[in-house]
Amino acid sequence: MKSNAMNLDQLLDLPRWQKLQDELARVTNMAIITVDYKGVPITKHSMCCPFCQSVRANPQLSKYCQICDSRGGLEAVRSQKPYIYLCHFNIIDIAIPITVDDKYLGAIMAGQIRLDGSAELESFEHLLSSQKNAIAAQHLDAYKAEYDAIPLLQYEKVLQSTQALFELSNYIVESAVSKAQLISAYETFYNSAHQVAQAVPAKHTLTSDETGNYLKVNRSGRVDTGASALLPALQYIDENKGQLITQAQMAELCHLSPSYFSRLFTQETGLNFSQYIGTKKVAWAKELLEKTDDSVESISEKLGFSSAAYFIKVFKKYEGITPSLYRKYNEKINR
Repeated sequence: MKSNAMNLDQLLDLPRWQKLQDELARVTNMAIITVDYKGVPITKHSMCCPFCQSVRANPQLSKYCQICDSRGGLEAVRSQKPYIYLCHFNIIDIAIPITVDDKYLGAIMAGQIRLDGSAELESFEHLLSSQKNAIAAQHLDAYKAEYDAIPLLQYEKVLQSTQALFELSNYIVESAVSKAQLISAYETFYNSAHQVAQAVPAKHTLTSDETGNYLKVNRSGRVDTGASALLPALQYIDENKGQLITQAQMAELCHLSPSYFSRLFTQETGLNFSQYIGTKKVAWAKELLEKTDDSVESISEKLGFSSAAYFIKVFKKYEGITPSLYRKYNEKINR
């Protein structure tokens, strides 16, 4: 049991679960698949619609599905309740967390439906945008008939079916796993996470594991595994210190909608985008002030500020003194 501590497929009778999943898909008119805590499927898709089958079979488009599945699952984990969202083709998908004693085991990914009426469509978050993707546009044109055949559900029916799936799946898993088994299963995992958390001073932080993937760790010992969706933006910022970088550009680089990028960025870094950029540029400026004889104007230009006056204003906001005074005090300390 301990060797398969985080594997949901070791805790369930998968053949019986698959049959139940197939019936639930038929009753709700939704496609359903079950994934483990890493987002890896442990069942076959039930009622996967032809349009989504074609998208997931396309190597250039399936990555968008994987990102949606991953991000949707993370949002469900954070909120500890079902998360309903729009995928890159404006199709409704749902992430339903499976938890026992507040411990995340996996999720039911349901959906592949369209809303019958557009009045409530804006209440669901749009995780990714593929509007500028020519391949996605071509695919949508080629499979228009399949797209139009995606089931239509009324808003209230979507909410009711989602809640029913949430209550039923969690009840079954809770009944299948005793508390003693769960404590044993998670003991190794949470001990390891706690050791990492002890070295983390902030409420949230980003660090990387031996493979280069980002791990999010908080003081409670919870660890979100997997590559951070923000990694392309974080790397780009570090590699382009002299550029004027906007949040919209970084959202597009990460294939995320601007609103979702903004919320995810704050959750993972503890700062909003402008605060993060300001903090990074001031840190780079301090390094240049300490290690070079570059003028304030030169440093301002190197770091992409619109003017030296604006650079001084930003620097003083974060450090409480001007760049010139900072250099002066630093020189005195190091004499």
